[in-house]
Amino acid sequence: MNARIERVVTVGRIGVGREGAPPEGFELENNVWIVGDDESVIVVDAAHDAEAIAAAVDGREVLGLLLTHGHEDHVNAALETAALLDTHVYLHPADLFLWEETHGDAVPDFELAQGASFEVAGTALEVLHTPGHTPGSVCFALPALGTVLTGDTLFRGGPGATRWAYSSFPTIVESIEAELFPLPSETVARPGHGADTTIGEERPQLQAWLQRGW
Repeated sequence: MNARIERVVTVGRIGVGREGAPPEGFELENNVWIVGDDESVIVVDAAHDAEAIAAAVDGREVLGLLLTHGHEDHVNAALETAALLDTHVYLHPADLFLWEETHGDAVPDFELAQGASFEVAGTALEVLHTPGHTPGSVCFALPALGTVLTGDTLFRGGPGATRWAYSSFPTIVESIEAELFPLPSETVARPGHGADTTIGEERPQLQAWLQRGW
């Protein structure tokens, strides 16, 4: 097995012209993940810069573009990226309402669901439905690579934000406990923004998260 995980950091502006945001929006860095080998890959998330993502893929066959959730900064380059890479877009249906805020009537190609599995470069990528940050948030576990791609569900230092009406702190904690904490302690958690962590580093912090409430 020659599968590997590559990180592409993209930078862009979100919230431009949206209520509650400054007119120029906010600048944000995102992690885009490429899983595969020299021949074929799966891309996880499509943030800000389709051309940068396509350049990192560098001509390899793309078996799918999988989205961790429907927030603008994770999907805003999805349609352009999919067109450049001649691939299909996958999103959990519970986040379609968020996708529509960015892409309107243009819908993803396929739905993600708990327990679905994708194979690339001889390794399996498993879908874990982890609602809380958004209703349709998912993580992607790669047991053979000792990794889980956590989107905005789990970061170094705690869960993702739950400040929106459709978000829930109790739900995201339940998702992390049910789907992520059972993974081996050495599992590397690679989030949608910022630095990696491990399940073993984050698991002991649960009570501290509960006490602070976020």
